[in-house]
Amino acid sequence: MIIVTGGAGFIGSCVVRTLNDMGIDDIIIVDHICESDKWMNMRNKKYIEYINRDDFLNRLPEFAGKVSHIIHMGACSATTERNFDFLYKNNFEYTKTLWKFSVENQISFIYASSAATYGDGSQGFDDKDDIKLLRPLNGYGYSKQLFDLWVEKQTEMPKQYVGFKFFNVYGPNEYFKGSMASVIFHSYNKISQTGEMGLFKSYKKGYQDGGQLRDFVYVKDICKVIKFMIENPQINGLFNLGTGKARTFYDLAVATFNAMELKPNIKYIDMPESLRLKYQYYTQANMEKLKSVGYREHFYSLEEGAKDYVQNYLSNNYSIY
Repeated sequence: MIIVTGGAGFIGSCVVRTLNDMGIDDIIIVDHICESDKWMNMRNKKYIEYINRDDFLNRLPEFAGKVSHIIHMGACSATTERNFDFLYKNNFEYTKTLWKFSVENQISFIYASSAATYGDGSQGFDDKDDIKLLRPLNGYGYSKQLFDLWVEKQTEMPKQYVGFKFFNVYGPNEYFKGSMASVIFHSYNKISQTGEMGLFKSYKKGYQDGGQLRDFVYVKDICKVIKFMIENPQINGLFNLGTGKARTFYDLAVATFNAMELKPNIKYIDMPESLRLKYQYYTQANMEKLKSVGYREHFYSLEEGAKDYVQNYLSNNYSIY
């Protein structure tokens, strides 16, 4: 049996799809759906049971001896969340409990960290560097950093432990994330409604308007890497998960227009004053550590990912993967 937390959410539901494609149906989905429409991500999946996040820890002991993997994708991922006590309990303490269960039962524990732990990027984006030097810029990133640091101090480990620092993930099943959905998702909707796309002007020397850089990674690549880790239980550690190639928001906008078979119509807009001093102009995952443990699969380029996402999902009535 495999437990997938956040299994009704964006990345988690895509992971459940991947497990189903591997022939695995003995899955427990843990999430916090409430009044959202995330349940729609579960309709085409095979699983045993859905358990609410708030009930799950009380029921965790009943799964002792029955589980081979916990894939922990559940968290509050809002970079704008201001309630740090909530982030500490939900993202840090909750994850510690699942880790301890994985140690006691000697099972695989695969979890989501975040590229937000890198902060402003002044220390680079290398997952081989000392994480104690990193200074996240928001409570969400810090809650993820706290767990990464806690893991380093542990003397007892699960059978396998793998953390992923996700960069800018986009793709199907993110439809219920609201403002936290990817720029491609919002771009598609904006272009569909108005025929144009607005990008922020640049306020930093060396960057053109719309020239801010991000490492955009397609969710199907996330799933392929998690599948690789399931199939290689001897691998442990904390890994970046991006493409290793930064692209501009201009590139993203053009890729979205092209996928929609429209001529690019891009406008440059003022960045809010509140963002200008803390805006990140560059992220790019160093992917050498993942390659060093044997991962050789091709990553979707931005153009390939945008085309698949737009034409097979967004333009297809927001189809669920």
